[in-house]
Amino acid sequence: MSNSGINLVEKLKFYKDFPKEGINFIDIMPLMSSKEVFAQVISELDAAVKSPSLALPEARGFLFGAPLLLTDCVVKNIIPVRKSGKLPFAEGDLTGVEIMKEYGADKLFYRDSDIAAGELVSDVFEIAILDDILATGGTAEALAKSLNSKIIVKDGVPHKVVVKQFVFLVEIDDLHGAQRLEKIAPVTSLIHLND
Repeated sequence: MSNSGINLVEKLKFYKDFPKEGINFIDIMPLMSSKEVFAQVISELDAAVKSPSLALPEARGFLFGAPLLLTDCVVKNIIPVRKSGKLPFAEGDLTGVEIMKEYGADKLFYRDSDIAAGELVSDVFEIAILDDILATGGTAEALAKSLNSKIIVKDGVPHKVVVKQFVFLVEIDDLHGAQRLEKIAPVTSLIHLND
């Protein structure tokens, strides 16, 4: 619960065995059920995010990350992270990331040019990864490792990429995803749940 008195946990919905048996789906879409609730979520994210570039895995990350471009926080740039065939790209601009989700293997993609569009901080591209749910942390870990391995050339000068933080709307504490990710960068979650 935050200062405005809205208990965000109570706004979530839960669906057993979706999208397949054994998965308990956490529906965050009710966090956009009213202007007041959504404003609180964006305000809390605004306070949490400390990096000028945001990597946003599709699609729910887009919904909650893009509004931060309009707030007073430091976010100046969005790096969309999309599934295969969803992100147009110029030759040599696309990076693929193999991930293992609770539902099975998948692959995500981001463009180097979207990183280069961001601002440098102490000669590096600082990035926060913002996503909806932290379960085991596999997707965020794979994306962070890929981003941290990048050298991006801007104005003819090579620069490192550094994932500085992970931010989630919801963390399932019993799955210990934060412990996995904290080996890379600090983790902030607005809502904590037990499995």
